[in-house]
Amino acid sequence: MRKRHDHPEGRVETIWVDSRAVANNVLGAPTRRRIDVYIPHGSDGSGLPLLVDIVGFTAGGPAHTNWKNFGENVPERLDRLIGSGEMPPVVCAFPDCFTRLGGNQYVNSAAMGNWDDFLLQEAVPAVEKAYGCGGDGRRGLFGKSSGGYGAMVHALLHPDFWSATACYSGDMGFELMFAADFAETLRRIDKHGGSIERFIEKFENENKPDGKDIHALMILAMAATYDPAPEEFLGIRLPVTMDTCERIEERWANWMKWDPLEMLDEHGEGLKKLKALWIECGDVDQYNLLYGARRMTKRLTEMGVPHTYEEFPDNHSGIDYRMDRSLPVLAKALTG
Repeated sequence: MRKRHDHPEGRVETIWVDSRAVANNVLGAPTRRRIDVYIPHGSDGSGLPLLVDIVGFTAGGPAHTNWKNFGENVPERLDRLIGSGEMPPVVCAFPDCFTRLGGNQYVNSAAMGNWDDFLLQEAVPAVEKAYGCGGDGRRGLFGKSSGGYGAMVHALLHPDFWSATACYSGDMGFELMFAADFAETLRRIDKHGGSIERFIEKFENENKPDGKDIHALMILAMAATYDPAPEEFLGIRLPVTMDTCERIEERWANWMKWDPLEMLDEHGEGLKKLKALWIECGDVDQYNLLYGARRMTKRLTEMGVPHTYEEFPDNHSGIDYRMDRSLPVLAKALTG
């Protein structure tokens, strides 16, 4: 439900991409992918910067264009920010990257699919071709949680493609994030004879999945992302022993290579190419992401990487209102 009704309304259109990039996935995920596209009032999109919204775990891009009670969806938020003059006009794309395992980290995986390639080689080119927007120096990426992780990793890996990035409560600092999660995940799997396959089959047949099972599914999705094993069921193998929860170091090392903090040594200098880099986290984030964010801003400051870092008094949930702070920064950087 819109907060205000006195700003001109943009429109949301839908395009579809038949992806080759994600055809390698072993989840059976569809390769035909929906992309909702916001175009501001009075424009056909031509010549405008492009922002891409990548969402958190358990969501897909169209979740951010749906009607929302007692608040705004992202297109309504953009109408208000653009209509009030707080940010210049932009096109914004909302790609659907949902998977059978409940979400996406937006990197290439032999199990989950090549989602990095999907964004760079298929989704963004399709939107830019259809609307004449974006292009070199005029592309921005933002996301929260898993989407924040994707935004941060894409900035590290592709600073020549993306020119502005906002990371809201993004995954970083894997040692803190996942330390206790493996044991809880094993407890959920143990209820199904210690079988990942039986756990997932039961999950998929539940009328109302348990929240703790959803969290366990997220850990399995991370395993299929960071240490894919295509020969295993849905490409999943955990970095711990299934009976004693002892860490398997070579597998854990595969996870750690994808921690944004670990990626800084090789890729951090490239962040200096960005026109804007925004990082933020709630000061009572329930997934311990605050400490990863603080470590990130400390390292970036030491490296001389320009960025904005903010902490705010809230947790990990229901923080879309924070977009009011960062989206104008991205849009202005890409317009200038």
